[in-house]
Amino acid sequence: MSGNPHALVVALTGGVAAGKSAVARRFEALGVPVHDADVAAREVIAPGSAGLAEVAAAFGHDALDKTGQLDRAAMRRRVFADPAARGTLEAIIHPRVRAWLRARVALERAPYCLLAIPLLAENIAQYRWVDRVLLIDAPEAVQLDRLIARDGIDEALARRMIGQQASRDERLALADDVIENSRDETALDAAVASLHRRYLELATAP
Repeated sequence: MSGNPHALVVALTGGVAAGKSAVARRFEALGVPVHDADVAAREVIAPGSAGLAEVAAAFGHDALDKTGQLDRAAMRRRVFADPAARGTLEAIIHPRVRAWLRARVALERAPYCLLAIPLLAENIAQYRWVDRVLLIDAPEAVQLDRLIARDGIDEALARRMIGQQASRDERLALADDVIENSRDETALDAAVASLHRRYLELATAP
């Protein structure tokens, strides 16, 4: 269970381009707080932060753009081509992201909240404190098409990005709830509404 006795904590996860953001937006529209690990990852390496200084020390100033911010495009190419570099970057960012998320949960007073954590399966040992896991699931072929269209990247990079994440089976194994998202986004509405009712019941149960 979470450290906060007042809020049920649901971790929202899924493979890249599975549709996590579309689901998160629907929960937010219902008034559910969503705390996003991607937002946290930007904040913990914002200009002037200790996190960004550590990244620059590890990767050199080529990791920064002309404005002194992380050069995300360059770093993405670098870490997906070099697993050791990826491990170094994650060791800097991930502990800070977890601390950011836990701080938000500690202040939460809604019946329940969502934590959007794309790499939950890869780091599940550090997230045992969440109450439930909601997986947004999509076939790999659907992920691939969406990723190429969304990011404007070639198929080879898209396949590497998918391949370096946890497998679909690994994500399914840790999920308490699953939303299948291979169709149009409007199909998500009913699934989100149903889970919202369920989570409110769980959050208010004696």
